[in-house]
Amino acid sequence: MKIFKGSKQGALLVMALVVSGCANNDVSDLDSFITQVRARPAKPIEPMPTVKTYEAYLYVSEGLRDPFMKVEAAPMQDETGMVEGPGPDLNRVKEDLEAYPLDTLRMVGTLSKNDQLWGLVKANDGVIHRVQSGHYLGQNFGKIIRVEEQQIELGEWVSTSKGRWREREASLALVE
Repeated sequence: MKIFKGSKQGALLVMALVVSGCANNDVSDLDSFITQVRARPAKPIEPMPTVKTYEAYLYVSEGLRDPFMKVEAAPMQDETGMVEGPGPDLNRVKEDLEAYPLDTLRMVGTLSKNDQLWGLVKANDGVIHRVQSGHYLGQNFGKIIRVEEQQIELGEWVSTSKGRWREREASLALVE
């Protein structure tokens, strides 16, 4: 029989020889493994977990406001548009660090230049800013009062429900 290069019959003959060489009918190792597995004792089935009974909560809405109705906020300004009493300067240009809530800012160090102590504040975007007394930071009109080695002290203005401003103290502590 002649096998010609590239013929279909030759390719089929080579395939048949290769497949026949892979056939092995000795499966004794598989039979012994199955016997060992069947000889092992069965593990006991775990009991079903206990289900906690549902305790219903009785919501009594009598005397409470309707949660789906809009709450009327107290007016923050009088008829002229001005807030009563002392408060922050609403007409000044805001600084970069006033775009961040105070709790997202971190004091990471200090540096001294010309006998002036500067604070280093890291914003949540990873940028480190240099600040000193008189600068502003945070979203509550926080003005830096003093920069110290371990903290930055500032005064913030927060509005009250009665349309007035109240000043409060805040600080940023050095993060180790």
